[in-house]
Amino acid sequence: MLFRDSATAVAARHLEGSLALHLAERFAHVHGYKPGPSEALSWERSIPQLTDVLLDAGLGEIEVLLEYGLPLTSKRADVVLAGVHPRTQEPSYIVVELKQWSEAHPEEGDDPMLCRVPAYSRPVLNPIEQVRGYCDYLVGFNGALARHPKRISGVAYLHNARESDVAGLDEVELNEHGRMFTADRRGEFLTYLKSKLAPASGALAADELLLATARPSKQLMNVAAQEVREREQFVLLDEQRIAYEVVLTAVKRAHASDHKEVVVVTGGPGTGKSVIALSLLGELYRRGIPALHATGSQSFTKTMRKVAGARKREVQHLFKYFNSFMAAKRNGLDVLVCDEAHRMRETSANRYTPATQRTGKRQVEELIDAAVPVFLLDQHQVVRPGEMGTVEEIRAVAEAKELGYRHVRLDSQFRCGGSDAYLRWVVRLLALEDGGPVEWAPDGRMQLTLAETPSELEDFLQGRRSQGYGARMSAGYCWRWSDAKPGEPLPTDVRIGDWERPWNLKGERSVMGAPPSALWATDPAGFGQVGCVYTAQGFEYDWSGVIMGPDLVWRGDKWVTDRAASKDPVFKSSTPDEVVDRLIRNTYKVLLTRGLVGTVIYSTDPETRDKLRTLLRAAPSAAEAALQQALVQTSRAV
Repeated sequence: MLFRDSATAVAARHLEGSLALHLAERFAHVHGYKPGPSEALSWERSIPQLTDVLLDAGLGEIEVLLEYGLPLTSKRADVVLAGVHPRTQEPSYIVVELKQWSEAHPEEGDDPMLCRVPAYSRPVLNPIEQVRGYCDYLVGFNGALARHPKRISGVAYLHNARESDVAGLDEVELNEHGRMFTADRRGEFLTYLKSKLAPASGALAADELLLATARPSKQLMNVAAQEVREREQFVLLDEQRIAYEVVLTAVKRAHASDHKEVVVVTGGPGTGKSVIALSLLGELYRRGIPALHATGSQSFTKTMRKVAGARKREVQHLFKYFNSFMAAKRNGLDVLVCDEAHRMRETSANRYTPATQRTGKRQVEELIDAAVPVFLLDQHQVVRPGEMGTVEEIRAVAEAKELGYRHVRLDSQFRCGGSDAYLRWVVRLLALEDGGPVEWAPDGRMQLTLAETPSELEDFLQGRRSQGYGARMSAGYCWRWSDAKPGEPLPTDVRIGDWERPWNLKGERSVMGAPPSALWATDPAGFGQVGCVYTAQGFEYDWSGVIMGPDLVWRGDKWVTDRAASKDPVFKSSTPDEVVDRLIRNTYKVLLTRGLVGTVIYSTDPETRDKLRTLLRAAPSAAEAALQQALVQTSRAV
């Protein structure tokens, strides 16, 4: 929150010309950078429009909270009004989204959830839906409102627009959390405010809102229990069930003894770490225990939100990022499930974090302090400099804090056809364990083949797709990555001879039918674009086609890493060669372990392909495998 005072005081600040300047100074202090011109202009023009209405309504004593930050997220509501309800005399709150728009229309196709505003090149969220989302979120995470959800209302105030200029926006559902007023409905807005707020001080109501705990509400957890646990019945086997029970026991002990434990669950790709995470969340929510899920991966978090919260949008808010807990209260949550914990970083702070918010804490400490932490990780999946989630690091912090520590190892795995032999082959292939590469011995579980050209690799995968399988192509980060331009075909940056394909999208919106980056691995339209490790990590698909680029080649009797061949911008000149070498090998380990049924490999380097041929002598080539499959299909048809 940038500023809090009575409506009368806020109006006075504006009249004396100090309000916008004060907000700009506070913004720079809190966020570490200056506000944008549009934001500053909104403070100058929109806030006075609101305070004028409040004063005309005789509500000068209510509290006005400007740029109110939603808990555990970077989102901010323009204004929250805090006061006393005229009928019940209980605290009453109104979230107000202020818009300077003079014109807006539903998106093409008359979809009122999105709207077009002349000043913006892209459609934006309907402001009624925007403020409704803020209200729903606060009910889900603010303790004062979780107990009394009827105390909060939400409105969008388009003070420059007439009703005819925004026709169609109010065709979305209207309820207490979302409604809209325009310039020619100013009188109605004034009446509405008086129906929710009494002409009395709102200071105590504001205190209650600001001092409330930030944690998932019981109502939200009940919904999540149905969506996460009951909607999808996960079956946990052997050490998966052990890990599950260890966490639940740790939570019980923490409640009983007021002394928590740190739980670490380690396992390779496909060992069920994320299944355990979701099962735990569902069970904890069912028991009414406040818990959150966090990762360091944008793609993974967005997909989890889509999968677990497809029917109930509020469930999506339970999935956070590791850097969401910088300001979290110590033990404010009961459990924090940290999935993909190998992607933790040294600190949650970045160059934009102001000095006042730099606590000096490491990210792992922040996560441990927030709740009983459960870390699920695979140390061989660290693929970026600065990622440092390791068992040793977590254990050291737990011991320094004199906390209990439990470590559960997952051995059985459910990806790669359940083939432990294939996982061992990949780890030996990339020299991530001692002993060197070994020849592949088919085990009847995982199919492995080698392509001689990228076209052969793609054709092979396309053939599998025609049989009903899912498939994706991925590659090492060895080609430049251009931005997609609106209305134009995706740039074909991945070029090998006369074969050209685009990378997956960078952004969060679909372009020319290609899905946004976070959904590349799960949306069928992702086939045809080449994925990278950052969009593939954490996901799985039936058939995986992996293009090994010139950043990792076989020379003589060993692998040689060529850092100059990598176009990954995370590798800086200061990144040591040995770190780059390890991360590139880890990258290919991730890419080679995405397939559930099979993997087809192609290397751009002839000598590397020769080496792979010697290792895959017992496996059919992609062309042979395709022919065998065609013969099988023909015989079935006959």
